[in-house]
Amino acid sequence: MQWHTQEPPRGEPSLALYFKDQLSTYAKQIDPPPQEDTCWYLGNLLDRFGRSDAFFAFDNDALTLRPLALLYGDAREARTDSERCLLLQQLGDMALFIGALFPERYLKRGIGRDYFIGMGGGAYDYLADNARGNRHIYAELACMFGHLLEMVANACSRAEQLSADDVLALYERWVRNRDPVAGKQLQALGIELPNSTQPH
Repeated sequence: MQWHTQEPPRGEPSLALYFKDQLSTYAKQIDPPPQEDTCWYLGNLLDRFGRSDAFFAFDNDALTLRPLALLYGDAREARTDSERCLLLQQLGDMALFIGALFPERYLKRGIGRDYFIGMGGGAYDYLADNARGNRHIYAELACMFGHLLEMVANACSRAEQLSADDVLALYERWVRNRDPVAGKQLQALGIELPNSTQPH
């Protein structure tokens, strides 16, 4: 059965609402915290990308993930401003989602946190000036992108499902750049980090 309205079925909270509540909890740790509208936007983003058909694209009969740099190129070559805005929204959303949830995978390829901040923050910055609506949300996403990466990672972290390889990758990430999200996830697993090098 498919639901065609924004209302969740009775007795079942929507995934977007669940994520929005999780995000709102972590938003209180940021000073100043992001607006409620921004938490709703991010909750809907996580709900949307929780479905593979919204995240992956079909190319030559296979599911693929379009690289952020190619999305940026598509946006630059867009024929209309509305098409450019749609592509940049997709770029910003994907940079935030991937940068928050899969940083270890990309770090192995030499793609670090700054890349996601640059790509996503730049895309949202353009939307803050040119989108038809939600400009205040895009402005906040642009200027708080680094904090929001951590907030989304915290809201979605499920430390109990990490494998030994995942834990090792987390520790290597923390050792390499003192990533605060990695530090918190390691501490949640009961791993004590050296006092002299606590993540900031």
